[in-house]
Amino acid sequence: SKTLDHSAWNTLLKKHVDLTGNVDYKAFKADQATLTAYLDYLAHSVPSENWTKEEGLAYYINLYNAATVQLILNNYPTKSIKDIKDPWGKEWVKIGDESYSLGDIEHKILRKMDEPRIHFAINCASFSCPKLLNEAYTAQKLENQLQQASKDFVNDPTRNIISKEKLQLSNIFKWYKKDFTENGNLIDYIKNYSYTDIDQKANIKYLTYDWSLNEKK
Repeated sequence: SKTLDHSAWNTLLKKHVDLTGNVDYKAFKADQATLTAYLDYLAHSVPSENWTKEEGLAYYINLYNAATVQLILNNYPTKSIKDIKDPWGKEWVKIGDESYSLGDIEHKILRKMDEPRIHFAINCASFSCPKLLNEAYTAQKLENQLQQASKDFVNDPTRNIISKEKLQLSNIFKWYKKDFTENGNLIDYIKNYSYTDIDQKANIKYLTYDWSLNEKK
């Protein structure tokens, strides 16, 4: 099957996203033509049945993240993705001749691929989201990248505050709970990635989600 070239996206991420996932949207705006060309390239590289699962996941994760950045740039300056009209419902992301919304890509495609770690890889341009990785996902590196994204998110005290007896979790674990609990409870799932030992009877609360733009200050 076809190996996609995600290098243009990789270069943009390296240039405009720091290690904590904050984005220099002002500088990114100057490179928007490159981003548009990459989204066009993805639109013309329609996933097919003979792709591996890794190729498909890398394609849709990168598509989601690149399209989200494009949406912000098209509406820049903005304080939050939520200030943009219908950010997840508007159908404008092209795959072949079809148009999809960001919500379609997340809920109808990615969440059906039986890989809950996508929730730590896709970024909705907000502070409380999992950080935007400053490299493109690729089929070859996908397993390591998803593992790293999961560990980074779970153990990031600005997103989850974890102690043995008490978990203050991101709403991502509440909103998508059923994706994480196919093979056990939520604590079982989080223990796979947590550097802190967690008691099975630990108390769970959820933190307030911060929708402010993940912009480099």
